[in-house]
Parts: sequence; C-alpha cells; structure tokens
Amino acid sequence: MADSRVVTAACLSFFPGLYLPAGQYLDWPSARRNQPTAKASSSNAAVSATDIAAAKASHKVWVNLDSGVYHKGGRWYGKTKNGKFMTEDEANKAGYKPAKRD
Repeated sequence: MADSRVVTAACLSFFPGLYLPAGQYLDWPSARRNQPTAKASSSNAAVSATDIAAAKASHKVWVNLDSGVYHKGGRWYGKTKNGKFMTEDEANKAGYKPAKRD
C-alpha cells in the first residue's frame, strides 16, 4: 500500500501538463508540514528531575508551547511533550495564559 503522504501519477492525471512516469511518486509538501521536527531543549525528553527541581527552586513556570498555557506546579509541570521553562513574567509577556487547574 502506498504511503498516504505521496500522490501517485494516476491521481495526478487530471492536472494537464503534469507528467510523472508510471510508478513514480510525488512527495506532497503539505504532508511534511505536520511531521515532527527535531527540537532543541524544548522537548520533554530533555527535561530531567534535576532540571524540574532547579526550575521550581528558581520560581519558573512550565510553558506548554502547543496549548499556550503555563503551569506553576502540579501534574503537567515539566511533563508535556513540547514545552520549556521561563519566568512567569516572560510567559505573560509572550501571551501565555495560566492553567486553570494545577
């Protein structure tokens, strides 16, 4: 079965002037848009227990970059897939909102 991110030549036959030899695939650019990319230090995998303890000691919040919400503590502090530590003032200035439940 063909990958859903590629379009076969048969599917493109209704576009005049576009030709792909039989068996060739066109990698559709919009399909790559949603693929995960390598993230520097904002990934949860890079956050250790010592990083979380140091951030709590320096009164930093955990910002979930996907939802736009920051956590002062609680279940999601340092645990979401895409996030980073920053001060509460930095989070507010960047437009992040506090979590309703922590």
